[in-house]
Amino acid sequence: MWTLQDAKNRFSAVVDAALAGQPQQVSRRGKPAVVIMSATEYERMRAAARKDRGSFIAHLMDFPGAEATEIRLQARPRDVQF
Repeated sequence: MWTLQDAKNRFSAVVDAALAGQPQQVSRRGKPAVVIMSATEYERMRAAARKDRGSFIAHLMDFPGAEATEIRLQARPRDVQF
């Protein structure tokens, strides 16, 4: 893991290692802050995440209590006097 100061001073080495397929971790004030990786690896990870993601409607329907949807659909609105 690189400290932020070392990563700044040796940025070319950080980038070269990331391009070689070794993601580089950088810490700030002793805590992990960022990971530097190649653009190719980043795009591969984004594509995999998009592929695994279902539709938003499916997500909502999987929410606990989704079986009550039929009951809600059968409910009739009440008459309101204005």
